[in-house]
Amino acid sequence: MADTDTRPEGFQRVSAALAALAHPHRPLWLDVAARTAQEAADALGVTLGQIAKCVVFRRKADGAEDGAVLVVTSGDKRVDEAKLKPHTGALGRADADFVKARTGFSIGGVSPAGFAPAAGFAAPQLYIDRELFRFDIIWAAAGHPNGVFKLTPAQLEALTGAPVIDVVQA
Repeated sequence: MADTDTRPEGFQRVSAALAALAHPHRPLWLDVAARTAQEAADALGVTLGQIAKCVVFRRKADGAEDGAVLVVTSGDKRVDEAKLKPHTGALGRADADFVKARTGFSIGGVSPAGFAPAAGFAAPQLYIDRELFRFDIIWAAAGHPNGVFKLTPAQLEALTGAPVIDVVQA
């Protein structure tokens, strides 16, 4: 892997966050962009479910229209907003500008670590879907569509401090 100083800022931020948390695996820079879970799985040669995709929602409840909720789930699953609502309140869709402002990452590179929300915004409220625990090894985005990092579901839970819940469609 080339020196991370030459990589985009989001990738550098995730690399630094993982190093600060003593994560044992440095992020990898892929030769191809992996903006979707399927593209990441294909590039890594793993199953779609092993991709820890980050799905961002706009929180509407309790006057927190500007709050973000981020769910980390398996690439082969879809978040069921009805299952998430008891934990977050009403949710809406998050567009690219909202995601960038609340996480510091562009869609396709949203990482579960290394957030840098724009001034005036809090980091997103995080949840991990239990479906990720089907796998020994998972891969998450590292702040850019070409960046990924390896971890276990337990390491994801430890890195983020996020609760593990059941929020995917049956």
